Amino acid sequence: MATPDPGIPLLGDLTGKDQLRAPPSSGVSTIISLLEGRSAMVSLIIVPLILFCMVYLTTGKIRQPRWRRQQRQRAVTCDVGGEAGIAKRNRRFLALVETPWEGATTMAILFEQACERFSGNKCLGTRTLVSQETEVSADGRRLEKVSLGNYFWITYELALQRVRHFASGLVAIGHQRGERLAIFSETRAEWFLALQGSFRHSITVVTIYASLGEAALVHSLNETEVTTVVCDHKQLKKLMDLSKQLMTVQRVVLLNDFDGNLEVPMTENSSSSSSSSKWTLTSFSKVERLGSESPAELNMPTANDVAIIMYTSGSTGMPKGVMLSHANMVATIAGVMMVLPGLSSKDSYLAYLPLAHVLELAAECTMVAAGASIGYGSPLTLTDTSNKIKLGSKGDAPQLKPTLLTAVPAILDRVRDGVRKKVESKGGLAKALFEFAYKRRLNAMEGSWFGAWGLESMLWDAVVFKKIRAILGGHVRGMLSGGAPLSGDTQRFINICFGAPIGQGYGLTETCAGATFSEWDDNSVGRVGPPIPHCYIKLINWEEGNYRTTDTMPRGEIVIGGPSVTLGYFKNQAKTDEVYKVDEHGVRWFYTGDIGQFHEDGCVEIIDRKKDIVKLQHGEYVSLGKVEAVLAGSPYVDSVMLHADPFHSYCVALIVVTQPALEAWAQDSGLVYSTFADLCENSASVVEVLASLSKVGKQGHLERMEIPTKLKLLPDPWTPETGLVTAAMKIKREAIRKTFANDLKALYQ
Repeated sequence: MATPDPGIPLLGDLTGKDQLRAPPSSGVSTIISLLEGRSAMVSLIIVPLILFCMVYLTTGKIRQPRWRRQQRQRAVTCDVGGEAGIAKRNRRFLALVETPWEGATTMAILFEQACERFSGNKCLGTRTLVSQETEVSADGRRLEKVSLGNYFWITYELALQRVRHFASGLVAIGHQRGERLAIFSETRAEWFLALQGSFRHSITVVTIYASLGEAALVHSLNETEVTTVVCDHKQLKKLMDLSKQLMTVQRVVLLNDFDGNLEVPMTENSSSSSSSSKWTLTSFSKVERLGSESPAELNMPTANDVAIIMYTSGSTGMPKGVMLSHANMVATIAGVMMVLPGLSSKDSYLAYLPLAHVLELAAECTMVAAGASIGYGSPLTLTDTSNKIKLGSKGDAPQLKPTLLTAVPAILDRVRDGVRKKVESKGGLAKALFEFAYKRRLNAMEGSWFGAWGLESMLWDAVVFKKIRAILGGHVRGMLSGGAPLSGDTQRFINICFGAPIGQGYGLTETCAGATFSEWDDNSVGRVGPPIPHCYIKLINWEEGNYRTTDTMPRGEIVIGGPSVTLGYFKNQAKTDEVYKVDEHGVRWFYTGDIGQFHEDGCVEIIDRKKDIVKLQHGEYVSLGKVEAVLAGSPYVDSVMLHADPFHSYCVALIVVTQPALEAWAQDSGLVYSTFADLCENSASVVEVLASLSKVGKQGHLERMEIPTKLKLLPDPWTPETGLVTAAMKIKREAIRKTFANDLKALYQ
């Protein structure tokens, strides 16, 4: 493991010496009483002035935030092999890190050592099911609602014991050395236990999104010749329906439903379906029991063994299986542990994203290495107002009160929109107070001398933002956003309203998740931070797109090198050779196809993607992904796909509309409509959304020809089940073009 560069402070070493001292509680009480009195509106004006004077008298001067006063280097240029370009590494480390501590060379060893270190700590938590019922909405839809209880925890010691039993149980049910196992389930504790159990017997695990389409599912299982599948009841039905197309599956391990502390046995239908398909069907608990009764001889992996074949959700064509070695995964864990400030066994992490996605997998493995507790939830039960939570019941976040969580931008956008909708509905003084406090905090965050920080910042946190933070439990100290670009508006909103820094990460399945990570003391937006200590980031010229490393700010295709770069694509040597290279020093490099630029402090900004660039009729280039990221800032946009035809001089767009926002506008405008689909077809709605897109486009510095001229508003959301977005909520451009071909054609007429 590499050591930190001497003389350079670690993130966790940042002290509060530049922070203002907290005021006496009586001072805050006095100010709050002003706000609660009849002269509340006057207080909105005089309170900041009072606080400004208090700060000046206390400190003798007004300080700008630390990030505005001093821009420190976060990455440095380094000399590496391979194709010519500009390469950088994390400034805090003289060499790339490969392991979190001495001897932890594989995932199996790392997990065992972590369990021994933190044996008595809470490890994995699952909520008990109190009740489940079906409600019928006003429009006749049947909605499943659940009431969930407290978290039921297993310790690190018990987790290791269950992993050992499951590993031996796989041998007991006939899984042979060299055969592959697939996990096909929603995120839950048993998913993680099955993964770790497989590692102890050198079993390569194939991970598959629960939302993967039928053709892709069959392709993934057949290509990897999987013999054992671990799945839940919902996914079992999919497997049974496709049983005649699955050539190698012999055994299915069925995850038990969780009802309180009791395991619900398999249904008769499940057993009979298994018989007809000639599969051996065994419950997860039985596999554990068999393993406890007959321990098998260990067959531990080596660092270079393939740990996982991870099938990407694939935005085009069939998904590709990326081969992740144990060394790849351990290096990523080591690097992430180095950049997460204060990560320790005191942290609690809310796990709800798909474990079949490399972002969530890397995050959970990192939490375990640090001894943190992982509480499982789901996107449908995340907060008290989530779709599946029964009115009056607690969501996962308020129940767990996590300190850390990961999120994709689509989820953070919805959290932002939900809060704004709630504020709008309150109106009056509450809305005015929120907007004033938000503006004051935003000014400070952007470096204004007269923004709210110090004592005034504490006031607004106590009076305005405290209840908002309770949505996610009130204890979140940091978030990681990945999977897609995060808009600056959403990042600022989360920073202010939830009082938590967001570390934007950048990486791919092919680089075993993270390659860059924005440090928590960096308040800038639109950047993804410096390289994580386990890899290099190199920019190389892309002449066709006119991006060069000799530009004022070095620009070019992003190439990632180091021990986290994976082995390649399973049974696809041609594609592997196309995007993976090994230099003269033995360093492995992956060519991402993304275009980035280096800032002066070494941080990376993603500015384009090679395959998303379209040339319009008069020669102008339009970057579809870049424009879509800006347009997503409109309150009316839930999902967007920009379309540019090379034979025309303008762009058009398909917009999945945010229903509450458009309906609120229609109500304010006195617009009469019968259904939401009818509202989307209304020409006045199109004009309103076009105006909103034009506004955010100008704010985002888009060129005139980049802002869509015509729109098609769509009432139904794009979900992984529709096949129009991936499990990580990235749009499948070709699938959308095909589905809405007639609509796109009509927009150009």
